[in-house]
Amino acid sequence: MTDQNSYEDIRDAVRALCAEFPAEYFRKIDEERGYPAKFVDALTQAGWLAALIPQEYGGSGLGLTEASVIMEEINRAGGNSGACHGQMYNMGTVLRHGSEAQKQLYLPQIASGALRLQSMAVTEPTTGTDTTKITTTAVRKGDRYVVNGQKVWISRVQHSDLMILLARTTPLAEVTKKSEGMSIFIVDLREAIGKGLTVQPILNMVNHETNELFFENLEIPVENLIGEEGKGFKYILDGLNAERTLIAAECIGDGYWFIDKVTKYVNERVVFGRPIGQNQGVQFPIAKAYVNLEAANLMRYKACELFDAHQPCGTQANMAKMLAADASWEAANACLQFHGGFGFACEYDVERKFRETRLYQVAPISTNLILSYVAEHVLGMPRSF
Repeated sequence: MTDQNSYEDIRDAVRALCAEFPAEYFRKIDEERGYPAKFVDALTQAGWLAALIPQEYGGSGLGLTEASVIMEEINRAGGNSGACHGQMYNMGTVLRHGSEAQKQLYLPQIASGALRLQSMAVTEPTTGTDTTKITTTAVRKGDRYVVNGQKVWISRVQHSDLMILLARTTPLAEVTKKSEGMSIFIVDLREAIGKGLTVQPILNMVNHETNELFFENLEIPVENLIGEEGKGFKYILDGLNAERTLIAAECIGDGYWFIDKVTKYVNERVVFGRPIGQNQGVQFPIAKAYVNLEAANLMRYKACELFDAHQPCGTQANMAKMLAADASWEAANACLQFHGGFGFACEYDVERKFRETRLYQVAPISTNLILSYVAEHVLGMPRSF
């Protein structure tokens, strides 16, 4: 089992980069509902977002374990990996299922940052996580696919050059299995927006750049199909284990940020002649959050270990995401509670991080669906939906 104290060289380097972007930087971005472009550019130029791209395509060729450490440290430093984590794992669809020509075309430019592949368009307004019911269609006409439909909660479109799109190429009524008949495409957003693709931003409580997309006869070259037509759902599932494990690491980074922040505060804050951290009513919730965070951390490393060994890891990835999200939210509540009114003051950064970490109770997959998966596929209970 990998130890959390490992990879100190990576941790030190990422911390040094993050130190150049103090809390004031992220506070200002949040206040302006902006995007941390300078921070993302610095991460890209340092090579951190190319961690999972093999060296022959210009990346670092690291494993998911090292990638998760990078994400953890960004969040532990007070940043938010949600602004850029798509650049790290979305390219996996191209890497695992793309042709050699597609890999040569896209991966080196993604590794260098010349191209940003930050977005993946799967979710639709009427289907949510019931992905097989998507209604966005891609119909082949000669050397093009023509796309019509709608997507929602699609992140980082405004700061991407490319997007992965899941669309139905065979109607649901015509497939043997409902998971068949969907295909994956690379969409060049620079050419698509305004020419069949309309992007409508969705303002939200965490300043996370997310959007609703409308496709109206958008034409995509046939060479932008990834892998085989009709196999897209399987390709998407492959990438979700990496996504969920990396987000678990981000939650763990958040959790440590909250624990570090509140521990320092309760040791210094004196009320009734004694530090409030001397009271067990304060100590116990913080200590319990820390215990749960440490346990979630072990599950994160287990998921990484299996992924890097090319072993099945869906169960561990989902459990890591759930445990880490729960632990970070528990730590967030303790941190806000014991800061009292100061926890609501923007200058302390607690309220910002509190909002950011709350997202992971809901996305990228809800806790209830993880529990349904474990009940059915691990414990052998009847399918509940």
